[in-house]
Amino acid sequence: MKIVHLTPGTGNFHCGSCLRDNHLVKALRRLGHEVTMVPLYLPLVTDDEPASGSAPVQVGGINLYLRQKLSLFRFLPRVLFRFLDKPGVLRAAADRASMTSAKELGEMTLETLRGQNGRQAEDWQRLVDWIGAEGKPDLISLSNGLLSGLAPAIRKTLGVPVLCSLQGEDSFLDTLPEPYKTGAWDAFRANNSSVGRYLATSDYYRCVMKERLQLADDQIVTVRNGMDFSGYLPAAAPPAVPVIGYLARLCHGKGLQTLVDAFVLLAPRLPEARLAIAGTTTAADAPFIASQKKILAKAGLTERVAWQENLSFEEKVRHLQGLSVLSVPATYGEAFGLYVIEALACGVPVVEPEHAGLTEVVKATGGGVLCAPDDPGALADALEALLRDEPRRQELAARGRETVLREFTSDRMAHDFAVVAAQLK
Repeated sequence: MKIVHLTPGTGNFHCGSCLRDNHLVKALRRLGHEVTMVPLYLPLVTDDEPASGSAPVQVGGINLYLRQKLSLFRFLPRVLFRFLDKPGVLRAAADRASMTSAKELGEMTLETLRGQNGRQAEDWQRLVDWIGAEGKPDLISLSNGLLSGLAPAIRKTLGVPVLCSLQGEDSFLDTLPEPYKTGAWDAFRANNSSVGRYLATSDYYRCVMKERLQLADDQIVTVRNGMDFSGYLPAAAPPAVPVIGYLARLCHGKGLQTLVDAFVLLAPRLPEARLAIAGTTTAADAPFIASQKKILAKAGLTERVAWQENLSFEEKVRHLQGLSVLSVPATYGEAFGLYVIEALACGVPVVEPEHAGLTEVVKATGGGVLCAPDDPGALADALEALLRDEPRRQELAARGRETVLREFTSDRMAHDFAVVAAQLK
């Protein structure tokens, strides 16, 4: 099957959705499918070789933004458009992305979801025409639902089916200011008839988005996330002292403050315990990170906490191998939580809040403990109990690793994806 997979890039930091897409495309190729991965907006950033190779960014983010804001911009020389789509220029723009206001973000999101009926119609039609000129595919795969505005133009121009993955769109759309929040959800639903099937990354998220998008049962299916676990190996020996780890974006939504508050409570009870915090950051995250360091300093714990930002793959694996337990106590409805299966692949059990997709993944893998969400005290108690029970940690780690290597691989994900794709016409 000839597939074109469209993935928005971040330009300057690792993104879980990009990581998942990268593994999916490579696994589909191993199954014998011809898959072209096309980056949109900004260059892709992954901790592995991008499956997109040297493919140029389509619908560059700077040009899209300026044409949205300035009606006369589209009449400027094409040489300027090409300059603004250069990878270095796009990465520089990504560094300043935090300067975009909530109103501007809402406007851009709404117009993207409106697709051929919105102010970005010319840009999206140009992309669809380019895909057709490169050789008509059998299927177009959209990385997330925010790209669903492309589906009507794809169906009309190319006449090929569209698969659209769903990877946490609700938590983003619900933060938009009105009237953009309501408008975006309405535009999202209007695209349903042009999407052959939606793919949710967990059963939990399938139920959420079935209701939010007002879908029939056969319009959305679950294809759980998976990864290529080559290089994910357990440590030769456990750390000399208890180490609690974190691996996600360093922001409030991923629950870092809950973990910091829990460590402040736990530290006097386990004087040898350490906290190792790692993950991706942007300039917008700096004030939040500074506030967490201030909390730890006030508690006299600065020397017991290590920080790492924007890790390479090798650094990430070393980070995981140095942990006794991992906890990313996300405060919102996490659709899946790739960090759970990454930790388990390295033989590290997890402690997660009992809500959203995290409950499903922890139970499915059997590699962790659940506790009350958004409760530093409950998290501290769960972490302490597990850190004091080495046999229990080893049992969870062994069972979790065995399960993810069997049931949460990228090959399994690609197989399930291909089964759904084959059903579409």
